[in-house]
Amino acid sequence: MGAEFVALSLPSMLIGICVAVACALPGNFLLLRRQALIGDAISHVVLPGIVVAFLLTGLVATGPMLVGAAAAAVLAVVAIEAIRRLGRIEAGAAMGVVFTAMFAGGVLLLEQSDTSNVHLDVEHALFGNLESLIWLDATGWRSLLDLDALATIPVELPRMAVALIVICAFLYVFWRPLSVSTFDEGYAQGLGIATAPLGLALVVISAIAAVAAFDAVGSIIVIAMFICPPAAARMVTNRLGHQVAWSAAFAALAAIIGYVLAGYGPLWLGAYGSVSAAGMIATVSGVILAIAALAGPHRAPTA
Repeated sequence: MGAEFVALSLPSMLIGICVAVACALPGNFLLLRRQALIGDAISHVVLPGIVVAFLLTGLVATGPMLVGAAAAAVLAVVAIEAIRRLGRIEAGAAMGVVFTAMFAGGVLLLEQSDTSNVHLDVEHALFGNLESLIWLDATGWRSLLDLDALATIPVELPRMAVALIVICAFLYVFWRPLSVSTFDEGYAQGLGIATAPLGLALVVISAIAAVAAFDAVGSIIVIAMFICPPAAARMVTNRLGHQVAWSAAFAALAAIIGYVLAGYGPLWLGAYGSVSAAGMIATVSGVILAIAALAGPHRAPTA
């Protein structure tokens, strides 16, 4: 039983946890800055970047496509900020313009190019392939100490682990300026904090989380994790540090419970097969948010 769990479930569960926490951490600041839906836009605008990377390299490989997706995400972030500031329109409208234009461009590229080998179908884009990320060479818990076995672990796990470390390091280094500028941008500017570059860096960090997670879990869980755990944590506490910690805990809990329910829930109900792990993780995160909305001590926070 232990060997089967390590080989078939442990990598997917760990990837789900890393994705959920990596998205939830910057999601706290996006939520407080009223930019939570930017994670939605980023998780979709990577499509043209992936297609362009394939067209330029001819390779169906993680590296080139990840670079292309990251470039598209950064381009979207810059375009959103430019439209918002130069056009003096609301951030949501700017995101809507960039989101639809880039996603439509990606669809057109798919239709006009021979990209059938990229495996960019609707199901993969929405739900990813979390369930298929298994560790074939694992023979049990001892494989965690076997360098040869570790070399064959799904590449999505170290990729998400590195992304999570980068995000944690960014928040640790820029915690004070981020906190001040999030709650009072004018006061932060008076202290000499470059709020515009800092805000752009926050969105770029969020893009890193979304891009790193896209291939493994698609866009559904990314959107949910940017919003649900931070929103639930906001209803539990009014202290930023505690909120970030609560959001990470909620995200990890949703990943674990969601993955287990996706695999075994139908069996417990007398059905056969399983359901999408990413979809169930997003659903559980929504349930956690609903519970926090009903029972959280700060469910009606003061301004």
